[in-house]
Amino acid sequence: MKLKTDHSSRPLWLAPNGYIFLESFSPVYKHARDFLIAIAEPVCRPRNIHEYRLTAYSLYAAVSVGLQTNDIIEYLRRLSKTSLPDGIIEFIRLCTLSYGKLKLVLKHNRYFVESRHPDVIQKLLKDHVIQECRLRRDINDPDQPEAEGDDLIVSKISSKSALQLNQPSTSSTETDLPANAEPQNGNQTNIPKDIFDFYDKIDEEEEEKEDLQTVSFEVKQDLIETIQKRCIELEYPLLAEYDFRNDTVNPDLNIDLKPMTVLRPYQEKSLRKMFGNGRARSGVIVLPCGAGKTLVGVTAACTVRKRCMVLCTSGVSVEQWKSQFKLWSTSDDSMICRFTSEAKDKPMGCSVLITTYSMMGHSTKRSWEAEKVMEWIHHQEWGLMLLDEVHTIPARQFRRVLTSVQAHCKLGLTATLVREDDKIADLNFLIGPKLYEANWLELQDLGFIAKVQCAEVWCPMTPEFYREYLHIQSRKRILLYVMNPNKFRACEFLVKYHEQRNDKVIVFSDNVFALKHYAVAMGKPYIYGPTTQGERMQILQNFKHNPAVNTIFISKVGDTSFDLPEANVLIQVSSHGGSRRQEAQRLGRILRAKKGSAAEEYNAFFYTLVSQDTQEMYYSIKRQRFLVNQGYSFKVITKLAGMDEDHLHYSTKHEQQRLLQQVLAASDADADEERVVGELNAKGSQVVRRVGSMSSMSGADDQVYMEFQSKSKLKSSHPLFKKFRK
Repeated sequence: MKLKTDHSSRPLWLAPNGYIFLESFSPVYKHARDFLIAIAEPVCRPRNIHEYRLTAYSLYAAVSVGLQTNDIIEYLRRLSKTSLPDGIIEFIRLCTLSYGKLKLVLKHNRYFVESRHPDVIQKLLKDHVIQECRLRRDINDPDQPEAEGDDLIVSKISSKSALQLNQPSTSSTETDLPANAEPQNGNQTNIPKDIFDFYDKIDEEEEEKEDLQTVSFEVKQDLIETIQKRCIELEYPLLAEYDFRNDTVNPDLNIDLKPMTVLRPYQEKSLRKMFGNGRARSGVIVLPCGAGKTLVGVTAACTVRKRCMVLCTSGVSVEQWKSQFKLWSTSDDSMICRFTSEAKDKPMGCSVLITTYSMMGHSTKRSWEAEKVMEWIHHQEWGLMLLDEVHTIPARQFRRVLTSVQAHCKLGLTATLVREDDKIADLNFLIGPKLYEANWLELQDLGFIAKVQCAEVWCPMTPEFYREYLHIQSRKRILLYVMNPNKFRACEFLVKYHEQRNDKVIVFSDNVFALKHYAVAMGKPYIYGPTTQGERMQILQNFKHNPAVNTIFISKVGDTSFDLPEANVLIQVSSHGGSRRQEAQRLGRILRAKKGSAAEEYNAFFYTLVSQDTQEMYYSIKRQRFLVNQGYSFKVITKLAGMDEDHLHYSTKHEQQRLLQQVLAASDADADEERVVGELNAKGSQVVRRVGSMSSMSGADDQVYMEFQSKSKLKSSHPLFKKFRK
């Protein structure tokens, strides 16, 4: 790889293994960053050097938003400090020459395989499986579009974007090149100009573009899954697109954004990736927690203007989506229907249905009312399906939901496109490619999300607790380091300190035994699995509006979809092993942009309390990987100044001994984490192994078997058993 003479003016290092390193201090950084987001997966993005990786799926996503093979290679060559490795060029060609060439389109309730490349269609039709899936109609059918050659359908589509939004105002930070952007070597002064031209082509809608000609053939509806599977085997995966403007079967909804609704630049950019060619592409948009994913979903629904279904993770999330639809759009209660275990509105005639994954994936017997609603849902043709927190649902539950509902377009929304069981790759086929991913630190610097100080507080184990921790080999060891008296005192000290500053504090604990003990001892409200929907809403409303309630305790049910913009302090007492996703989701609870002075270095605080010299320290390091890759740094605090002077619980030996006796008296079940519906463990199973007895198999854990002599004999016995009594 030969180093170019003007390498100092170029921002990229491209390695032969597909890893790309971007200099964030380069004058053309912003434009190179947008290009890399389109073609590569972000790996690590600290302040000065960003790391990306070329993968087959990332290149698949690139061609899905309109990039061509030669464009990708040419602009990588222009941005790279060195010559491109031959293996990288070959890899890009292999992944992009076939990807993105075929699209599955639903028109007038009929499925078509469409392409702008007639040679690809002809090659596909030579396969015997594809031929069986093809549907031939009578040429004299008046509804049949214009056909040409071998009954292929030829039509034109407009290249104008379907997203009618105000263009973001240009600023020197986004579009104007700094004075020092000119390369030092005059031979390559056209690099910045070429980048501008490139992004004008793929991001901005050119109204004067000519219409594009497409060739397509119709597919039998009952063989859609067969042709999708066969196209993947032939390395021509079908992209799902929805030509909603020409859909005359499904009526348009009277829904639009309110005039006061203004989208942020990154929200517009993500939606342009979805609607850039006049149709709605299926895929996933990744935005940080608190960055307005809900508004992106509402805007997508208002753009498509067809019947919309929203799938959420909890009943609280359903209520929040309903309020957001009413806040940002012209929809009202008559247009929005909720379908949860506690709120079943009449769905017939509704425009927007908001429900949960568990309700749609429920496989056991339902009530008569719920059965009727499900029948209605299955018989409808949905224009758009919005999948909130798309990373949380296992693949098999996804397939159950996605196959039971007929939707033209699917949009997944998430902040953390990671899972510990490596099933994230399934989303590329179940929903679609990743359309856009934002940079957390850049949004923080621009003021769109809060500036968070992350800290790990080391809490030494008391001698009595640590002695038991070293000797006990059961799951109760977890309870010992979670209930560490020094951790409790650190939590109480931080709660008091931040309440005196009028901050709003959330304390998280996966362990319900610890959650209740901490909350009751401090006199604070708490939310966990069995908490009713009404009680949850009451506690959350008090937390938002009542100045007397500044701290609440929540179990893992609050990891996702809890919208608490007032919260600016989060304390984590116990967590789910080394889950990167959970760490990022919990940080997201305090990422909403905060009011206050722009001069403040930090306006939100994230504390993780860790018992020193225990297994919890190992898990804590693993959990921080995702946030460190986003550019966050964790400050380690070994001693909280002033904690010894304050009067706190468990400050005396007697109190600590009494707490230890309570922990030792707890059962192994108390040491387990709370189980959430649909959650899998690290091995992909919902089964948890724990020590038990034969009585546990019959459900007799709380029963005692005792022999005694009965005073009275049985008065009557069935004749069948008489011979056994002799």
